[in-house]
Amino acid sequence: MAFISLLRLPSPFLSRPPTVLSQGLILIPKIKINIPNQRRAPISVSAVYTPTPATDRLVSALSYTLPFFNSIHYGRFFFARVPALAAALSPVFPLLSVYRSFPYASFVAFFALYLGVVRNPAFSRYVRFNSMQAVVLDVFLALPTLVQRIFGVPSRGIGFKILEFGYNAVFLFSFGCFIYGLVSSVLGKTPYLPIVASAADRQL
Repeated sequence: MAFISLLRLPSPFLSRPPTVLSQGLILIPKIKINIPNQRRAPISVSAVYTPTPATDRLVSALSYTLPFFNSIHYGRFFFARVPALAAALSPVFPLLSVYRSFPYASFVAFFALYLGVVRNPAFSRYVRFNSMQAVVLDVFLALPTLVQRIFGVPSRGIGFKILEFGYNAVFLFSFGCFIYGLVSSVLGKTPYLPIVASAADRQL
């Protein structure tokens, strides 16, 4: 009986509640890791601007006079309608007369510009690109003259109106390209003439 009474006594080992581990839980202590703040060194970016030399600007600006001189005759009808423009360009006409006084002056100037500047590696790409644009523009401006020689010159009617409109369009396009190329070259910027720039870039 004494043995049975001993079994009924509360035992500290049997009455102790289950620990956290016996319930299937794992206690993980919190570990605090101090990571030192690493300051990144500042990155400095500097851009170097190299201005276009004055000689490159001058040669580039002069190259656009070739297609302009060869296209002034397209402005005969426009000058008659806008005399103010003819008066503004009057200082250029004596130079144009001297230019045309030499036989085959346009062909000589064309090949001199193409072979002496465009294909000359001594010049910078800036000069060669502008000169190539002038060469390509001069070729484009010669196409209306070839068409005129094939189909003739109408003297009246709808044909004459088409001729006048075509002459005015060609002259205004040429004059705009000349002013744009001249001003951009003087400022040291690269002009990109419409239609002409892509063709000129492929030739370099």
